[in-house]
Amino acid sequence: MAELHDVVVDCEHPAAQARFWAATLDGYRVAPYDEAELKRLRDNGIDDPEDDPTVLVESDPGVRPRFWFQLVPEKRTTKNRVHVDLRADDRTAEVARLVGLGASVISELDEWTVLADPEGNEFCVRD
Repeated sequence: MAELHDVVVDCEHPAAQARFWAATLDGYRVAPYDEAELKRLRDNGIDDPEDDPTVLVESDPGVRPRFWFQLVPEKRTTKNRVHVDLRADDRTAEVARLVGLGASVISELDEWTVLADPEGNEFCVRD
């Protein structure tokens, strides 16, 4: 039987998306860049981690899923077919916090709020 390993998000600017989602998800952070990773980037002509085409957001070792943000050349053009549902004890406060991070509210429903991340990918916050 399969188990969830990673969630991969295609995006225009992986570093910015990774920062948004690391700040959104409790206990998650952008994976640190050690010297070996910085060397790998430099060897590929990338001098600044801000230009990294694949950025990892993770929690503690062994905690899944991890979130990979990968550079793709095309913009998102239609509604995403899969989205993340988040749960919050205080949905109103959490939605306000996420809007402060760069999300936008798409719609408010009785049991959840539909938002978009800074690149327009939809996700929900539930009670």
